[in-house]
Amino acid sequence: MSRSRDLLSGFRPLHQFFIGFDSDGCVFDTMEIKQKECFCPNNIKYFNLQPIAKYARETTEFVNLYSKWRGSNRFQALIKIMDLLAEREEVRERGIRLIDLKPLRDWVASGTPLGNENLTEAVNKTGDPVLKRVLDWSVAVNKSIAEIVHGIPPYPYVKECLVKLTQRADLICVSQTPVEALEREWAEHGIAQYAAVIAGLEFGSKKEHLKLAAVGKYPAGHILMVGDALGDLEAAKANGALFYPINPGREVDCWRRFYEEALDRFFNEAYQGEYEARLIEDFLALLPEKPPWKR
Repeated sequence: MSRSRDLLSGFRPLHQFFIGFDSDGCVFDTMEIKQKECFCPNNIKYFNLQPIAKYARETTEFVNLYSKWRGSNRFQALIKIMDLLAEREEVRERGIRLIDLKPLRDWVASGTPLGNENLTEAVNKTGDPVLKRVLDWSVAVNKSIAEIVHGIPPYPYVKECLVKLTQRADLICVSQTPVEALEREWAEHGIAQYAAVIAGLEFGSKKEHLKLAAVGKYPAGHILMVGDALGDLEAAKANGALFYPINPGREVDCWRRFYEEALDRFFNEAYQGEYEARLIEDFLALLPEKPPWKR
């Protein structure tokens, strides 16, 4: 973990501008396949959700794809999924006893970086069966992703944007996906060379990525985060950075606008203010807090 953080803190600017890009659902159209084909089946398998599989799938997809929690760290998202399931009348009517995730809640609240490496240390130290189950689940999710998710190119206009910005901006990947998957996906599609650092789950939170790599190294208004989730926006604002949203369901239009208009505005210092605010307003409207079964 410290070596990963050193890569970010030791990063030195080559240009006057900095852009961080999220990966899943932002650069790549991989959110749907990862959540529906990798996370959902393993959620059901490892947490004994077979009797309520329909509701487990619906709740997982809401949290991880269609809500304000989209793009959250997988362990935090798992807690939210189980909390929403516990509130559902359909689950209570079936008398299903959900696994108590208190050990996971305590581990998440401890402030440790939330990745498999640190979770493995916690399991070895405590021997806690719930943490062991969560670790097995997380490892299984990674295995499913490695087996299933491949051959998915970046969205249209992504590579054109990367080529366009490399002469004026430094670029890193800012993600909560494990580094192994990120490096494989970026290399598979010939875009890894554009990223100075590919930072994933093992490097800490997105907020930490931006803070270590960019804050204090670039002029005000010269740091931009591009993402498709509320966590990306929060990471940007926590570090005084600008934010460009890739709206779920409208990704190609957003990348076209970034290539044709927004990127030039950023470089010309005409992005911040009314223009950015309008984009963020449209973005937030797509990420509700209340699930459809409560509306």
